[in-house]
Amino acid sequence: MVLIDLTVLNLFNEYWDNVYIASFSISILAALFLQVLLQLTILIEHRVADYFKKKPGKQAKILRGVSTWGTLFASKLVILEAIDQAFGSRVLFHCVVHGLITFIVVVITIILAEQLMMRLYRSLG
Repeated sequence: MVLIDLTVLNLFNEYWDNVYIASFSISILAALFLQVLLQLTILIEHRVADYFKKKPGKQAKILRGVSTWGTLFASKLVILEAIDQAFGSRVLFHCVVHGLITFIVVVITIILAEQLMMRLYRSLG
């Protein structure tokens, strides 16, 4: 998965002015860092969802959906700040709302690329 993240980050760096990564070495570290943070986000999201799955009723289902969305959205803010703290000006996401929209586009692309590769891998074997 890190190689997919690395590829996506570098393609955005090369072809979109809103993404800046200072060097290939920095992009490797950023891809590793991003993968760890995304996996932590998924772990937290699943734990929150599991908490509400155990509760009966419609309200629990609504709270599960709201908490899942909130966790996933808030995590992007936390991850963006963590990347800023870890890499400073060596990794930048420019544009609307301090790079949040740009970052979300990159993360969605990474997730879609990972899913595509997993489907391809499963279809081969």
